[in-house]
Amino acid sequence: MTDKRNSVAELDAVAPHPGADRRWPALLALAFGAVAIGLTEFVPAGLLPQIAQDLLGAEYTRSPSDAVAHAGWMVTAYALGVVVGAPLIAAATARVPRRRLVLALLVLFVAGTVASALAPGFTLVLVARFVAGLPHGAYFGAAGLLAAKLMGPGNEGRGFAAVLSGLTIANVVGVPAVTWLGQQAGWRTAYLVIAGVFGLALLAVAATVPDAPAADGSPAAELRSLRHPLVWLTAATAAIGFAGFFAVNSYIAPVTTEVTGLSAGTVPWVLVAMGLGMTVGNALGGWYADRDLHRATLLGFTAMIATAVLFALTVGTTAGLFTGAFLIGATSLFLGPALQSRLITVAPGAQLMGAAVNQSAMNIANSLGAALGGAVIAAGLGYRAPAWAGVALGLAGLALAAIGFTLDRRRAV
Repeated sequence: MTDKRNSVAELDAVAPHPGADRRWPALLALAFGAVAIGLTEFVPAGLLPQIAQDLLGAEYTRSPSDAVAHAGWMVTAYALGVVVGAPLIAAATARVPRRRLVLALLVLFVAGTVASALAPGFTLVLVARFVAGLPHGAYFGAAGLLAAKLMGPGNEGRGFAAVLSGLTIANVVGVPAVTWLGQQAGWRTAYLVIAGVFGLALLAVAATVPDAPAADGSPAAELRSLRHPLVWLTAATAAIGFAGFFAVNSYIAPVTTEVTGLSAGTVPWVLVAMGLGMTVGNALGGWYADRDLHRATLLGFTAMIATAVLFALTVGTTAGLFTGAFLIGATSLFLGPALQSRLITVAPGAQLMGAAVNQSAMNIANSLGAALGGAVIAAGLGYRAPAWAGVALGLAGLALAAIGFTLDRRRAV
């Protein structure tokens, strides 16, 4: 409880409490920035064939599959930008007022996304994608802290969930729409549209989010937080445990066509079902995390494991596929606010670093889950195997979470 009270006290120093007439427009503006982040992060996966054909023409002519795999480095470059940028920006901007930091990060998003759309060659596109990924973690950290303050004391989980809701909305509506646009008008046009969404988010934040005093922190304090073993243990919990979601999510397309036996045109609808589940789970997770952070974490991991088992056993039917996709999205995102709040509480005096490190952990989870899912498929275990890999990763995350809470109790004593 001490960490939670300290967390609330630090949040109280961030910004004044606005009235309800300003609170919700500000929360929507911060979430709209997360919508744009969801677009820039997830749209490339649906446009890799077009990107490969445009930027790797000769290789695509020889082997389309090899060229598409090569183009997948765009996704990796962005993820590397997130992992590198989150802690560095958190440390460098410890004394920068949160609102000013959010605006600066959105400007960097606009620049990196426009550069991605206009870069003439594949190497330069990779560099632009890396740059575009740098502000990702710091944005969720700073915007989440602002949102938590806007929601008021005791509602930190709901504040982070409000920002994370932008990602779920992006997956339900924005990603399919912008992917379709990119298929019709070209991937560069899709990226310019995403840059425009970032620009609108910049204007919305500037117009609605209230000014806030400088954060009461320092680069040294932010970096010192990394010396706490619980910070690393909690980051490992998120990186390993949440990888179970990505092990399933990354291969939902071949599961739909090869295991369930549905057409490729069904895949977007499966993703919509998963996105709807993510929306529901994120809202419930934020509410529960504010009431019992420990129980929300343990319950979330347990539910995610059970859902992955159900998915593996029933995905051969249409009902099993859609129900499993919804439940995997719901149980996984139920964990999101809890893991974010947990890293805040174990990083004393370094809230921005804690929030940013969580985003680095999530992107490591993305890479780890996709890699392990691909490995079990390559080993000849079939397209159901990633779900069982997700079960193993979820069990590991649950064990790490339990260890962390045990250490908490011992430290309190």
